Amino acid sequence: MWPDDLALLRTPGAPTVSPDGRMAVVAVARPDLEADEYRSQLWAVPTDGSAPARPVTAGSRDSDPGYSPDGRWLAFRSAEPGGRPQISLLPTAGGEPRTLTAHHLGAGAPVWSPDSRRLAYVARVPEPGRYGTVDGVAPAAEPPRLITNLQYRRDGIGFLADQPSQVFVLDLPADFADDSAPLPEPVQVTTGEADCVDVTWRPDGGLAFVSARHPRADRDLVRDVYAIEPDGTALRRMTASTGDCALPAYAGQELVVTAVPELGPEGLDFVARQAVPCRVAGDGSLVPLLDPEEHHRGDETPATVVADGAVLVGVERRGSVELLRVPLDGGAAEPLIDGPFTVRGIAAAGGVVVAVVAHDRSAGELIALTPGRRRLLTAFGRTLGETGRVHRTAERTAQAPDGHPVHGWITTPPGPGPHPVLLTVHGGPFAQYGWSLFDETQVYVSAGYAVVQCNPRGSSGYGAEHGRAIRGGWGGLDAADVLAFLDAALQDPALDADRVGVMGGSYGGYLAALLIGRTGRFAAAVVERAFLDPVSFAGSSDIGWAFPDQYLGTDPERLAAQSALAGAAAITTPTLVVHSEEDWRCPVEQGARLYVELKRRGVPSELLLFPGEGHELSRSGRPRHRHARFEHVLRWWARWLPTAGNPGRAAAEPVDADPAPGAEDGGPTAAGAAAEPLVVRATRVG
Repeated sequence: MWPDDLALLRTPGAPTVSPDGRMAVVAVARPDLEADEYRSQLWAVPTDGSAPARPVTAGSRDSDPGYSPDGRWLAFRSAEPGGRPQISLLPTAGGEPRTLTAHHLGAGAPVWSPDSRRLAYVARVPEPGRYGTVDGVAPAAEPPRLITNLQYRRDGIGFLADQPSQVFVLDLPADFADDSAPLPEPVQVTTGEADCVDVTWRPDGGLAFVSARHPRADRDLVRDVYAIEPDGTALRRMTASTGDCALPAYAGQELVVTAVPELGPEGLDFVARQAVPCRVAGDGSLVPLLDPEEHHRGDETPATVVADGAVLVGVERRGSVELLRVPLDGGAAEPLIDGPFTVRGIAAAGGVVVAVVAHDRSAGELIALTPGRRRLLTAFGRTLGETGRVHRTAERTAQAPDGHPVHGWITTPPGPGPHPVLLTVHGGPFAQYGWSLFDETQVYVSAGYAVVQCNPRGSSGYGAEHGRAIRGGWGGLDAADVLAFLDAALQDPALDADRVGVMGGSYGGYLAALLIGRTGRFAAAVVERAFLDPVSFAGSSDIGWAFPDQYLGTDPERLAAQSALAGAAAITTPTLVVHSEEDWRCPVEQGARLYVELKRRGVPSELLLFPGEGHELSRSGRPRHRHARFEHVLRWWARWLPTAGNPGRAAAEPVDADPAPGAEDGGPTAAGAAAEPLVVRATRVG
């Protein structure tokens, strides 16, 4: 896979299934490098496999489809180029879609009422005068914001209090055949500054949603399910726990949620707390249907899927996400899909279960499950696979110094080698590498590098104890695990043990920076969107008010021992620091301080800054920025670890003054440089 192959990626979202189980519909997204946008269409495919998938919409960005209970309509979100997503409706018998909403900041995914006559959804409501609601008032001219709480902004969203997410209900027109008839106005159901999310319909025609409205809501992580009537009356709390509830659903009259059942007496103990499906008892308490010490939900379905007396849920397991059927009556869970796969989305209706399943050669395909049979319905990954630039990965297990097994993967280029090696570290830390097409691994392997990646202690997918093992000791067991897996991998003669680089993002950037502060064994490093200094992080990150205290503790000496920046004075490894200017999860000051420390001491270093991007740049940033990021990372590795597949134009000496950052690396010329990342370069030494 080359950087240009980003345009060939096809990523399905969560599917929907017609009430009779005969048809599945899914949104499939792709990066459009030329337009610098994401495109997404809805595709339909018979669940019996009798016909190939076909597109059913031609919009610019169509997503989040949902069949009406009577099967007559398909509601979905649609956005024009550069516009906000709005809710549209498509008749399943044929016809053109019709846009139903016009929210200034866009509308959330539609949720059908049981009678197929109403839609519920959430949408952010901007404070008058902000976010372009008044012509001629630019963001810089808006009034000041008075902040009085701890949880006041979120990466990827921005400030929260002046654009709260509210529940809306939309009655459908009585006659859709009359295109000239005015559309009914959506009714705002909820009010206040607290975000409302995950709305669903109750069997009695009322609504349920998730919010944090209790007295300590600003100082803990507890969220509850609330009930309300469609006219905004009779608001009441339905759950009473010290957990984090999400995605309410109904099995008959019984309320089911996905939840972290317990967050401790202060509602803050989130470290390696695992989310599982739970029944809500009559007193509002949560009854887990899976053991939260062992299981953790890992699928991306924006709902808790209930079908035929059971919850269908994807559960993380050693790099996989398995599909389980979990009976509501407390019976044993039944695996429906296991092995080297990642279940990303789930839907069920008419006796058919449809799952979006990814593996190391595809970002996702639809599979239909009926009693005793599985059918592969799609081949969205074929175009990329036919390039011959998608590489298989090999599973390995190594042993840490204390005997703990460390599970991971090695992906090698074709040919005998020895290949230079990139040790990559995932973020989180409570996350996992696994069985799914990972564009970064594929690009680096195609450039001639063997990629080594593992799930050290602190990762998810191996139980809560494994995830909590690094609490108060970052840079201890996790660092030992990563190096042990690397050393075991380097026993393979196809890997060049003398030519190794290290890279990672977020927590992975932290561990990469920490390791190069302790050893000079790595030829170079890439430290991206990293958490580096817990002290400044506490006051600058959107999660800083809680994250460092819970994970690293509050003792100043212990914090210093776990800080990657505290050890940066010992770094001599050439380092590329990558950061986004609008990253509020790991703010840009974290990366800038590391870069300045290295630059002042003459360590070969560069700072790559992306305007307009947040923490999710490498996964969902602008397509051209993702492409530029790949080109700069490959340029960096070509300089310090050249390969036949990545000899690197940029192995030549960089210059400090660059009028068009990236132009000499095949990027845009000065005419298009305004939206390009800024590269701050240090003079090469040695």
